[in-house]
Formats: sequence, structure tokens, C-alpha cells
Amino acid sequence: MNPDRQASLKALNVWKNYSLLIIVCLITLGCYVASYMRIPIVPIYAKSLGASIKMVGTINSAFFFTAGLLSFPMGFLSDKFGRKIIACGGLAILSLTCFALYFTTSPLQIMIIYFLFGVGLSTYGPTMMSFVADITPVSHIGRAYGWYTTSLYLGMSIGPALGSWIAERFSYGLVFLSSGVITLLLFAAMFLLLPSRKTAEFSASSVSKSGSRSPKILQTLNSALVACWIVTFGGCFALGMFVTFIPLHAHDAGIALSRIGIIFFMQGLTNALSRAPFGWLSDRLSNRNKLVMAGMAMAIIALSGFALSKSLSHFIINAVLLGAGMAVAFPSIGAIITEVTSPDVRGIAMGGYNASIYFGIMSASLTMGPVIEKWGYRLAFQTAALLILLLALTFYIMIRHYYRRKKLQHGTPTSSRLNSP
Repeated sequence: MNPDRQASLKALNVWKNYSLLIIVCLITLGCYVASYMRIPIVPIYAKSLGASIKMVGTINSAFFFTAGLLSFPMGFLSDKFGRKIIACGGLAILSLTCFALYFTTSPLQIMIIYFLFGVGLSTYGPTMMSFVADITPVSHIGRAYGWYTTSLYLGMSIGPALGSWIAERFSYGLVFLSSGVITLLLFAAMFLLLPSRKTAEFSASSVSKSGSRSPKILQTLNSALVACWIVTFGGCFALGMFVTFIPLHAHDAGIALSRIGIIFFMQGLTNALSRAPFGWLSDRLSNRNKLVMAGMAMAIIALSGFALSKSLSHFIINAVLLGAGMAVAFPSIGAIITEVTSPDVRGIAMGGYNASIYFGIMSASLTMGPVIEKWGYRLAFQTAALLILLLALTFYIMIRHYYRRKKLQHGTPTSSRLNSP
């Protein structure tokens, strides 16, 4: 083929992939705006229908448990049947749950719908992370995940504010209907704009160095992948401590409710806006592990700081540090997973990653409450910091062992981006 024509086709393919990434980021932004519009509303709505505080907690736990439990098998299904059909199915389920909430008359009905809500998000999350990896060269995967997770976290930040505004100005019902309509429009956009090809047809250029294309689940597992799941669990355990217990901790420290919202806003804003630049930095470094460990160190320091926080400024400083830590670590974790797994099993790998996120948040909520009741916030946050330190060190040891073993097997570094620009 003519070299000029070859270069033109390559440039066209790169532009097409960038366009697909933009579409995916916009759909993901809309998906999480629509889904999280109901997050602050449903507990209050359930209580208005007669739910106890314990029942409200059970409803939220049903969502996290279902989302975590099903992320792994849903990732497998996306490998088997293709990304588009599974992601569209997730959006359809999410839309149906929004409309169903409008017609609920009891807390039990809300719990059943929230179970399905978890199914929808577990279907969407791993699938779209895998899709981003499918269309992105390894040398650019860090910044791709940076932009993708920026859109995700912006949606998670905008959604609750938008839902609260609609509920206050109009009604709970309009929140659910608006969420359903937005998700239905996103379903149509995905159906029309994303290609229908399966993973293997995307990814010949991004197959891992091992060359393995076996779809067997057991062949997906390696020490680097498991290490990524472990450190993801640790990072989200820290996030679970923040979202569950900081409102109570700050309130007990005498901080007004409106100012507690500022703490959350600063964490979310830092987390969202820092992901793209740190994703870019991840692609420029020869060792992504350093960024993962740096991010975990920041999370550990933040939790230790929360243990001693007594004023609004203390809480804000540590919230910003935690948000930055998540932004430093998580684009690199996603990129490492892409490097150490072959494309035809990437959905399974990303399913495990998403399961680690949900189970990490849920575990913090379930296990650290009794610790706080018995020994107080200080010891609970210090204990959480120690646990995350142990998990981060486990990640570091396991992934170093993986790369050392691969280097001995092949005689060269395994990461294809070490020599990339």
C-alpha cells in the first residue's frame, strides 16, 4: 500500500477512535447525572412512605451489593456478546428503574427497584471501561481513563445537586421521570452512534505482549490483575469511610450541615478535575505503579488527618487530599489492568475492578460503624488508614513480582509503552 495512503488511513482511524472516546465520555456523563439524581432523593422518599432508618440503609446496601456482585459476570458477558449490546441493556434497565420509582407505594417496592438499579450499573460500568480500552492504544490509555473517569465523577457530582433542585422546586416524581427520560435518550444515542463489533474485532493492535487470546476465566487471572483489584478495594474503602462517616464526624465536630456540603463538593471537584492531567502523566511515566502508590499514600494521609480533624478547614484540606489521591491512583490502575490482560477477557478484568469499587465502599460502611460506636472516629479512621497501607503494600509486592517474572520469561520489559513517546 502507498505510504501516504497508509498514513492517511492511520490518521483517520485515530480520529475515529478519539470521536468514539468523546461519545463514550458524554454518554457516561449523562448516565451518571441521571442515575445519581435519585441518590439523595430516594432515602427521603422511602422515609416518607414509612421506611425506618434501618430500612433505608438496607435499600442502599442492596444497591451496592448487587452492583458489586454482578460486575464480574456482566464483564464476562460483554466479552462474549459484545460491548454495545450489554451497555445498551444496562441503560435500558436504568431507565426502567427510574420510571418504576415514580409508581412505587412502599419501601419494599423501592428495595426491589434498587436491586435492579444495581444490575443496571453493574452492566454499564465494566462494559464501558472495557470499550475505552478497546479503542485506545496502550501508550494513551492513562489519559483515556483520565477523561472517562472525569466524566463519570462529574456526573456523580452534578446528579445529586440537580436531583435535589428538581425535588425542592417541583416534586420527587419529576426527579424520577426526568432521570428516566435522560437515560432513555442516552440509550438511543448509544444504539445509534456506537459500533456493534465485538471485542476481538477492535483490538488486534492492543493485544497484550503475552499474545493470549483465550477467553477462559482462569487464564484472565494473574498476580498483577489481582493486585489491581486489591488496591482498588483499598482506595474505595477510603472513599466509603468518607461518604458514610464524614457527615456524622463533621456534624459531631460542630460544623453546620450547609458547610458539610462544601467538604463533599471540594472532594468531588478535586477528584473529577485532577483525573485527566494525572492520566496524561501516567502515560508519560515508565512505571505507573509509582502513581498508584503515591495516590494511596495521599489517601492514607487524608484518613489519618480526618481522625484528628476538628474544624472546617481541617476537613476541607483532607477532603481535597483524598480527592487528589483518588485522581492520582485510579487512572493508572485502569491502565495497568489494560496492559496485563488480553482484549478478549478485558470485560472480566474490568468487572472485577468495578466489583472491587462497590465492595470497598460497602465494606467500609458495614464494618467501621461498630468501631466508631465503640472507640470513636479517631481510632476508626486510623484503623482504616492502616488497612489501606497494608493493601497498598500488598499491591506493590505482587505487581513487582509479576513484572519481574515476565521480564525473566521474555528477557525484556513487558510494558509496551516503555519505549513509546
